[in-house]
Amino acid sequence: MALSKSCGSSRRSAVSGRSQCPWAKCLDPIDADDHRFRNGVDYDLSSQSSNWRHRGVIMLIGVALSGRSQNLAFQFAPQISVDRASSARVTVVPSTRQRCEPDPSRRVRSLAPFAASSAFVIMRLSVKRRKKNRDGRSVEAKLDKQLRDCSGALNSAHDDAPDFLTSGAMPARYEFGETEEGLYQWWEREGFFKPEIADEISHRGRQQESYVIPMPPPNVTGRLHMGHAMFASLQDVLARFHRMYGQRTLWLPGMDHAGIATQMLVERQLVAEGKSRQAIGREAFLERVWDWKEEKGGAITEQLRRMGASCDWSREQFTLNDHMSGAVIQAFLKLHEKGLIFRGQRMVNWSPVLQTAVSDLEVEYSEQSGHLYYFKYVLVGPDGQPEDAFIPVATTRPETILGDSAVCVHPEDPRYKHFVGREVLVPIQGRKIPVIADSYVEREFGTGALKITPAHDFNDFEIAQRHNLSNHVVIALDGTMSKSVAGLGSPQYEGLERFECRKRLWEDLESVGLAIRKEEHLQRVPLSQRSGEVIEPMLSDQWFVRTEDMAQRAMDAVESGEIRIQPERYTKIWRGWLEEKQPWCISRQLWWGHRIPVYYPTNRPEAEASGKYYVARSLEEALAQARPELGQDVELEQDPDVLDTWFSSGLWPFATVGWPDESGADFKAFYPATILETGYDILFFWVARM
Repeated sequence: MALSKSCGSSRRSAVSGRSQCPWAKCLDPIDADDHRFRNGVDYDLSSQSSNWRHRGVIMLIGVALSGRSQNLAFQFAPQISVDRASSARVTVVPSTRQRCEPDPSRRVRSLAPFAASSAFVIMRLSVKRRKKNRDGRSVEAKLDKQLRDCSGALNSAHDDAPDFLTSGAMPARYEFGETEEGLYQWWEREGFFKPEIADEISHRGRQQESYVIPMPPPNVTGRLHMGHAMFASLQDVLARFHRMYGQRTLWLPGMDHAGIATQMLVERQLVAEGKSRQAIGREAFLERVWDWKEEKGGAITEQLRRMGASCDWSREQFTLNDHMSGAVIQAFLKLHEKGLIFRGQRMVNWSPVLQTAVSDLEVEYSEQSGHLYYFKYVLVGPDGQPEDAFIPVATTRPETILGDSAVCVHPEDPRYKHFVGREVLVPIQGRKIPVIADSYVEREFGTGALKITPAHDFNDFEIAQRHNLSNHVVIALDGTMSKSVAGLGSPQYEGLERFECRKRLWEDLESVGLAIRKEEHLQRVPLSQRSGEVIEPMLSDQWFVRTEDMAQRAMDAVESGEIRIQPERYTKIWRGWLEEKQPWCISRQLWWGHRIPVYYPTNRPEAEASGKYYVARSLEEALAQARPELGQDVELEQDPDVLDTWFSSGLWPFATVGWPDESGADFKAFYPATILETGYDILFFWVARM
């Protein structure tokens, strides 16, 4: 899948026919209209160095073709010719870093990285002669002159190229192990992958356009896999093509710190050693993770180099380096200043094993066989006593009954609408909760009556917000039943593991005659992608980003054509996700990542009770804000949580080229990016957030 910015009619987005031939921009042996000649012409290369003539693999890099399909044949010899029936252009391209004079030979440097294992590249085609071109000069003479002009470059390249390309006999077969690594090192050493290489190519006064591909940063969790090899190959094709096209091409590499995944792997190492991160402390743990990063990150960059990825390593970025960390803090401060970042209680996906909130991307749904439990919600009479009448309710998670705040029915359901406004008793606990009406309820599912547990169900939370219901968190962070169940009238379940509580509570319902039946039910169970346990929807104090305006702008950009998504069918998915415009939870209860730049007073009880905090780039800056208000002896402590990995990687296209310094040369030249090739599975989780 690819996203690209709309380039307008002046920029050609595809190569079709002679008028858009890539060689017409980066090479200039003959004009685009001068490709047809009458008789074949051969050029004798016997005067060139024998080392150059007999070394390497001859490659046909590109041909500007018109007319019928052609039959091509070529061989390496002092005299080389390629016969074909239709028209094309002719040139000799030396693979060299040295400049040649006049201009035509200066244009060849940008093609040097594409010579694979050859010391130079010969593009030689038989063409039909034409007596004169529009300037009145012989095209054949022009080609002869260019060949002579470039001959010096072929010889001078001998000094720059690796020895295995310029000396010794040509091996009988291609040995990649003896060729590719040295060749890549030469390419990188000579700066062939930098966009500045285009500045050395004459373009007849045309302004050189930038072509920018931000590499989706691989996670620094291990070695690359076949999926990475695929994206590296696709993006390398794009980068090399546009580099040869003559554009200032930047393929910008980097890596992502991958907060949850990396921390989990390092914690596993500690457990194997009989340790834990809590035991060794935050600072020691972070040192351990940085060691992991140096080991795994080095392996990743080496793999990309061995695959021949022609990215500009001088601009490599890491989401936790000093520059990116500064950009993340600046983004947080800016969004908070605009009122787009807030702290509050909202529903999150909670991982009891990892002990953190996780994003939707880290949740996988599995079809599993379970049960649908039917039980009674007994109605309360006018005298406050239970009646014989009841509302049947079904649930897949009986343990959440202990945190129910209402029973909800459809306002037009004839079975229950006369109960709306009355009260029912929570089974076992005996708490009174209201019967409410909401059109969200599906009358055909289950019994048509829905129990509302606002603190443990995303949809229930939204209903509770509309009806001003109370929230009861009855499952603790470790997946056991919390202390609050005792205060709600069911102390016997406190401390039980949630699934054990499910079993025990159902047995108790059966024993008091409130259970109706239990039946087999196929259900979608949310699982943690990282640790495999069942995710617990939970109401939690977290940091969030308001997404309404940003989501609308992202939709508008695609709708207007400013950004194009290919294949186009993913445009519908893009819009479907963004239309929800839900607040984005950006805080994670981890140690590895960008620590949230928020500071709380610790020796001012009133300020602590009111939730007072200061957003700042550093402790010193936060103290400068707090002291005038709370006194010179105020003590501050930074929020222990870190930011969601997607928050930092969402800044990738512009932070990697210098933002927040928008006056920098790289920012001006390479933002916005031209194209993003990535996986459709992160279209919303990463791409939309950029």
